[in-house]
Amino acid sequence: MENPVIILGAKGLGPVALEIFRSNNVVVYCLLDDDEKLHGTEIQEVTVMGSTDDEGYLKLIGKKCEAFVASDDNKVRKSLTELLLEERKIMPVNAIHSEAYISGTASIGHGNLIAAGVVIGTNADVGNHCVLHTKATVDYDSKVGDYVQIGAGSIISSGVTIENGVFIGSGVTVVSGVTIGKNARVGAGSVVIESVKSGTTVFGNPAVPLERK
Repeated sequence: MENPVIILGAKGLGPVALEIFRSNNVVVYCLLDDDEKLHGTEIQEVTVMGSTDDEGYLKLIGKKCEAFVASDDNKVRKSLTELLLEERKIMPVNAIHSEAYISGTASIGHGNLIAAGVVIGTNADVGNHCVLHTKATVDYDSKVGDYVQIGAGSIISSGVTIENGVFIGSGVTVVSGVTIGKNARVGAGSVVIESVKSGTTVFGNPAVPLERK
């Protein structure tokens, strides 16, 4: 990546993204965050310059800088991504740690955060704006939609389909061939042995839907 990066979001995933870009010797120009208390402070020697809608810095994106959206809240990620598309006509870049492994036959979209130790296998397909935490595995022939979050150490076995907006907690195992429907949630440590309907929250070993009280 030739141009420096502006990271939108200085909390949570912000420092993670900063570390990932640095692992690839990519210069981070600054961070932007809507918390005014952070303005003027430094994170790993990079300054939080202003808010995420600051025109003074946004105008650099697409000309002199790339952008990355660092939020694990899908509503915020979508809002900031739409801002970049509308105002700057660009998609966020990927933040892929130098210690992640991605097969040469895998397909990766835009705006993804792929942390250290992540493995993406042969012919796997990862969409846009996903977050794959440390040592998550997406095995061969699996398909991951947009705005999906996969927790640290989770294993997505071969041939799994994960639809848009799914949240998978840490230490989850999803067995081969399962489909997890749109906006479903899988609790940490669960073992998913059968498909999960859209919008459902499941938990346990084996994972079952949580009853609503």
